[in-house]
Amino acid sequence: MQAEEYNRRGKEMVDYITRYLTTIRERKVTPGPEVKPGYMRELLPDSAPTDPEDWDCIFRDIEKVIMPGVVHWQSPYMHAYYPALTSWPSMLGDMLADAINNIGFTWASSPACTELEMNVMDWLCKALGLPTSFLHHHPDSTGGGILQVG
Repeated sequence: MQAEEYNRRGKEMVDYITRYLTTIRERKVTPGPEVKPGYMRELLPDSAPTDPEDWDCIFRDIEKVIMPGVVHWQSPYMHAYYPALTSWPSMLGDMLADAINNIGFTWASSPACTELEMNVMDWLCKALGLPTSFLHHHPDSTGGGILQVG
């Protein structure tokens, strides 16, 4: 897929996601009785494709193969486990994070990722009312946002 097609298909996906989330209340929260362990096996080929599939075919599989087995956690009728897990701004943030695709395991591998984490952890510590020793940017800090025994 080249950039031009990515742009077009990305807009289609954003439209699909918008439709999905704005009409989610019309879907059953949990899969129907036809979805049993192994349901997807008969909907997919026995072997992985050797050639790329057409995007339109893949896109159709979202409703045909994937959605029948989805528990719709974002539904206003979902009253179990956790509250809604996403928002419009968080999905935009995920798009950017996926595009940058950063490996932030050290400061050297991603200064921006590490710096952002340190600042956000300081915000969280302040919001939770934790002692200043929990703050990364504080002279009494020993952990920089992590819990340590010592």
